[in-house]
Amino acid sequence: MNTPTSPLPFPVHIPFVAHLGLELIACADDRSELHLDLRPEQLNSFNVAHGGVVMTLLDVAMAHAARSRDLAGPGVVTIEMKTSFMRPSEGRLRAEGLLLHRTATMAFCEASIFNPAGQRCAHATGTFKYLRAVAGHGRRIKPLNGPASLPEPPQS
Repeated sequence: MNTPTSPLPFPVHIPFVAHLGLELIACADDRSELHLDLRPEQLNSFNVAHGGVVMTLLDVAMAHAARSRDLAGPGVVTIEMKTSFMRPSEGRLRAEGLLLHRTATMAFCEASIFNPAGQRCAHATGTFKYLRAVAGHGRRIKPLNGPASLPEPPQS
């Protein structure tokens, strides 16, 4: 995308994303760009990015591409994801996400991660479901943006 590198605020707070240190650089027009400066605890025994960190960066890039048309609209959850690792991911990583197609309830996306030399390190495709709220067993319904509400009582 070659966009400015000043991070934007994420449209919603995701504690795991904040913990990893992902930076949202762009999120508009069916595209997203994120950056990650790898830290020692994010590396594997070969001293390169752990595969789980790479997959999370790809997942978040695709999810933000899926939401890029309406950041205040519904959230997304990952339905499936396929990842190909092409070379070790090292240094400051750049992820680019792209929304390929969407329906009223589903988004089909892809994303790639590039190293500082511009080489593609990993690529993923994913399917996402648009959701307005998530209910959990024994917890409140969590809307995308706003206060939690109590779940509906079970119907007898």
